[in-house]
Amino acid sequence: MSNSSQSLASAASNNGNVRSKTTEESDEMNIDLLGYLGQLSPAILNQLYESPVSCLAVFQELPSLAQNFVLRLLFIEQPIPQALISSWVRSISSDYNDAAEILSRLNIWRSCTMQSGLPGRQLNAVYQKNLKTSWLGGGAPRSIFTPMSNDKHQPDIGTLDNYSINKRWDYILNYMAGVKLKDLDESIGEITRKVICEAGLIESEDTQEITITASGFQFLLMDISLQIWFFLRKYLGLVENFGFNFIECLSFVIELNYLTLGKSYSTNDLSDSLQAVLQHLREMGLVYQRKRKDGRFYPTRLMVRLFESVRRNFRSTQSSIDFSPLMPIKNEINVKRQGFIVVETNYRVYAYTESPLQIALLTLFIELHYRFPKFLVGLITRDSVRAAFRNGITAKQITHYLSMHAHPQMFSDKRGTVIPSTIIDQIFLWEQERNRLTFCDGVLYSQFNSQTEYEALRKYAFSLNVILFENPARRYIVVTPTGNDEVKRFWKKFKKERD
Repeated sequence: MSNSSQSLASAASNNGNVRSKTTEESDEMNIDLLGYLGQLSPAILNQLYESPVSCLAVFQELPSLAQNFVLRLLFIEQPIPQALISSWVRSISSDYNDAAEILSRLNIWRSCTMQSGLPGRQLNAVYQKNLKTSWLGGGAPRSIFTPMSNDKHQPDIGTLDNYSINKRWDYILNYMAGVKLKDLDESIGEITRKVICEAGLIESEDTQEITITASGFQFLLMDISLQIWFFLRKYLGLVENFGFNFIECLSFVIELNYLTLGKSYSTNDLSDSLQAVLQHLREMGLVYQRKRKDGRFYPTRLMVRLFESVRRNFRSTQSSIDFSPLMPIKNEINVKRQGFIVVETNYRVYAYTESPLQIALLTLFIELHYRFPKFLVGLITRDSVRAAFRNGITAKQITHYLSMHAHPQMFSDKRGTVIPSTIIDQIFLWEQERNRLTFCDGVLYSQFNSQTEYEALRKYAFSLNVILFENPARRYIVVTPTGNDEVKRFWKKFKKERD
């Protein structure tokens, strides 16, 4: 086994050094742009909406019905009755509620009371004004980026892809996995290391020894666009610690998403803080800059149209278990990564790779049987998959990883699925087998003096809907911690009245 495989395997087996998976950690990784913005305060959102490009970006991410509402209200300056708006989609009330909720959460519209006393809705004036500007023009320049003409050092798109994915982003993943590569330490700067640690992807006692966490395992198996978006969110959460303005940096990242791949843009109009942010993004592989003195940079495929890739992958993770493994989302970033995995119906896995990182990741959930130059053979077993589950990795992440890195021959028209459906079903069955029991905190009430006391407490707890478990034969009742205070007060009062 390679050093990288040993590093990940050691981290996986050392339960004391690997964080256990929590629902909050999993949910935090699976969040799109709208989910992220919805966590911000209305005041911060209003500052963000001062940028026409940001307003347009938010609009493009909205569900179609919410977009329809915004368009119909865009040129109306006074409140509109809520009853009128709801009548536009009377036959789909749940869709109306979802659209209204997301527009309220993003502070795009607000509830108000009309002069007639009826409840109404009105677009946020700041958002309304700058969304108009983004479409109709006028006012200050809509973007801080100025396109430049080609120069003699113009890199082609293939060069940009190789730089961003193979020379930058993969170095970050190798660093997390503990892979020892030449010049790796020099390629990972202090800011990047800090983001990785603050994101909870690794734990480090010192600068030399790092241990990957359960969140880190999940991160490595994510689609690359989701990895980058998660990393950017964590970076944005730290920019104020670096002395930068959060809104300025967030708007900067959003505008980068809409630049053109292969085009160069001037850095002369950027503030000193944004110049520094650009260098941090350069280190992550999101932009390419030959030399700082050139005064130009090139956005890479990792950054351009990032939100679109995130949206597609985010929706696939919210859909049924069959969607992602059988019909993987092939975004432009993944197309540039040659698939290397073949999975057979007998659970045997063939991997045509010599990448230490990819080999290390595969050994998280397969048994490695044979290792040859540029080729390995392994087996998916119950024990190997359960070992991955113990590290916080889910069945969906395993099947998604296998499908996203499937060999081109796995996409043959003669095959009904990318990964054999029997393999997918079995991996999910193993997960369900492990999740048969649900552990909950509770408070036990027992040793009742009579059946009357037991029934009185049971009836009251049942009315509060706080019973987790009951055993009438032994007179046991377990209630939720949140409901225990009410039950306890009732029990004291009941005992006092009985005495």
